[in-house]
Amino acid sequence: MAVGRAARRAERTARVEAAVGKSAAPAALDLLELVEFAWHDCYGDITPSENVVEDILTCSQGDLARMIRFARLAVEDWRDLQMTADEIRSAENGRGTGGLAC
Repeated sequence: MAVGRAARRAERTARVEAAVGKSAAPAALDLLELVEFAWHDCYGDITPSENVVEDILTCSQGDLARMIRFARLAVEDWRDLQMTADEIRSAENGRGTGGLAC
């Protein structure tokens, strides 16, 4: 069963609000819709995986400007995004290398 853009937006709202705050969430959700358009143009898929979306939110570290930067990276090379998000998660868990690429 296909899930539409509006349903994906509604499903992501709580996570986005938690990541960037309630006031920035509408703009952040708009950004994720733009990522979907770009993703489709680049990869032919309707939307990036939820793992990619989670990596974008992780790399944003609560800042909309950072989210924009890493949304762009997701489309350019989602593997680089994934590596950066993994470094941030490791640092948050006390296992970081200290050399984040952000």
